[in-house]
Amino acid sequence: MPRYEYRCRTCGDTFELSRPMAESSDPAACPSGHDDTVKLLSTVAVGGSASAPAPRASGGGGGGCCGGGCCG
Repeated sequence: MPRYEYRCRTCGDTFELSRPMAESSDPAACPSGHDDTVKLLSTVAVGGSASAPAPRASGGGGGGCCGGGCCG
């Protein structure tokens, strides 16, 4: 279930709630009981690098005497 972050306009606290996506915009009371809250825009950072193996040359067998054309 997704987690959404909210901020209370009354006390300034930031809190998270787990709720279905269909309820993400529903009003949320802060843990202190205040009802004046706003849903914050959450960002997801994806880092790192992915590298794919180098493409193999096509044709020409794969080595060894019979596959590499060294047999006479």
